[in-house]
This record gives sequence, C-alpha cells and structure tokens, in this order.
Amino acid sequence: MAADSPLMALFGRSPVKPIQEHIKKAHACAERLLDFYDTAVTGDYTAAEAVRLDIARLEQEADQLKKDIRVHLPNSLFMPVPRSDLLELVTQQDRLANRAKDIAGIMVGREMAIPAPLQPLMREYLVAAIGASAKAAEALAELDELFETGFGSKEISLVSKLIDALDNQEHRTDELEITIRKALRAVELDHPPIEVMFLYRVIELIGDLADVAQRVGARLQILMAR
Repeated sequence: MAADSPLMALFGRSPVKPIQEHIKKAHACAERLLDFYDTAVTGDYTAAEAVRLDIARLEQEADQLKKDIRVHLPNSLFMPVPRSDLLELVTQQDRLANRAKDIAGIMVGREMAIPAPLQPLMREYLVAAIGASAKAAEALAELDELFETGFGSKEISLVSKLIDALDNQEHRTDELEITIRKALRAVELDHPPIEVMFLYRVIELIGDLADVAQRVGARLQILMAR
C-alpha cells in the first residue's frame, strides 16, 4: 500500500514512525549499559550512578512513547495488521529499556565488584547482548518500508535476513552466558555468597536482554506472516 494512498490517509497519524522512535529509545538504554559497565568496573560508583540516571531518563522517555502509541494507535480496521500485534511489539521493545534499567539498578544498588578474572568475559557477554538489541532495532528500521510496500516479498526477504542475524546474535549470547556462568562457578567460593548471588542475577538479566531482543524480532515475524 503506497504511503500516500487515500486509504493510508485515513489512518491519520501513522503508527510506524512512533514505533520506530520507541525502539531507538529502548536500544539507546541498552547501548548506555556499556558505558555504565566500563565505569562500574573501575569501582567509581559515583560516576556509574550518573550513567544509571541517564539510562533511567531514557527508559522514562521510552515509557512515555509507549503510552502515546497505545493511546493514538488506530483501530485495526484502518491498518493492514492487527492493532494487538503492534501493541505486543511495542511491549517487547519496551522490555529492552526495562532490562537495561534493571541491570544498572542492581549493580549500583550493590556497588557490585566484578571479579577481575571475569571482567573481560562479562564485557564481551554484555556487548553480545547489546548487539542483539542493535539487530532488533535494525530490523524495526525496516517497518516503514514493510508498510509502504504492503509487506512486499522483497522487503519481507530483507527483514527475514535481519531477523536471522538477530537470532544468531542471541544464540551467541546464550553461548557466552554458559561460559561466564562456568567461569563464575570456578571462583565463587572466593567471594561473599550474597555478592555471587547478585552477580548470577546480573548475568541472567543480561541474557534476558538478548532474549527480549529476539522476541522483538519474533513479533515482527508474526506481523509479516499476517
């Protein structure tokens, strides 16, 4: 369906651009986690708190965008895809921002010290999870083209490849999660049990960040299958 078609004009405010703006904001939260981590491992939790506050600000902005989308999203009658599918897509996108905020919040709250032998691997693991978020945002960047081409086969093929790349990135994150859990287990007796418990929780949340990114791709796949 052409963007300037009479039917498209009936849709009023297009839901596509706000949804794309929302995932940009959600992914920005995830991206800031790397700055946060690099600051936190130095032990400077005053500086880390400043980055956490920035992540929280971005998360609030993403949350406001989500609310605006829910209020202004047109009825399914005026869209080529069900309204409920777009709302679920936005819900998954929003969880990217939530996970980023949760990870930073736990680490600041505990002023968590990452054991030195684990620091490079933890960073690699975090980069992989953020990479999954980036690939989800990359796939969503094509949502306007999907709408404008009426979900044409050429555009679907392109987005399908992007989603495959996202799935591969999530799988890479899963492998790293196994590796870092083993590495932590090897040194856990050298550290206070409660600190180890929270460290396992952070590892779990970083893995969840990649899982959520994959679910964003899955929701996009459902839209294309309609």
